[in-house]
Amino acid sequence: MSARRASSVQQQYRDAVAAYVAAGGEESVQRVITAVFSLTRKLDQWYRRQLADLGLTHGEWSVLAHLATAGDEPVTPTRLADVTNVAASSMTHRLDRMAGRGLVRRSPDPANRTRVLVELTEQGWELFESAVREANVVESDTLARLTSKERGELAALLEVVISGLDEIETA
Repeated sequence: MSARRASSVQQQYRDAVAAYVAAGGEESVQRVITAVFSLTRKLDQWYRRQLADLGLTHGEWSVLAHLATAGDEPVTPTRLADVTNVAASSMTHRLDRMAGRGLVRRSPDPANRTRVLVELTEQGWELFESAVREANVVESDTLARLTSKERGELAALLEVVISGLDEIETA
């Protein structure tokens, strides 16, 4: 990023914080929220480009990521629809496309013949791993100015914030 562009981005950040403070927001809160929002927006832009380069939609990535992180838990199309927040019929079409590309495999559940289980194929795993490796480069670059200790502290602080949000949701 050029020095002029970086300066412009920093000014936009300061202006956004100032607007929230002028409207009655607490400055330290607005600095954090504006920074997190800005980081999220920039990473989302990068992830969308990366997924497009890999020939994946955001919805297909959600399926790959859930299947890859499910461990030994059997995953049904209904579960995938729930965790990706889409209708069951939409998930069926998504799984049809992904199976056609060789990324997932559907098979009958041996414990319940009326149920179908979904799993990643070897090609699906390879695509997941490739996406994670590429993302790790950008994510590492994003945090490169922080020491390992600072990254750990930032992660711990954000985990506290997330935990607080989880408590608010369940209250």
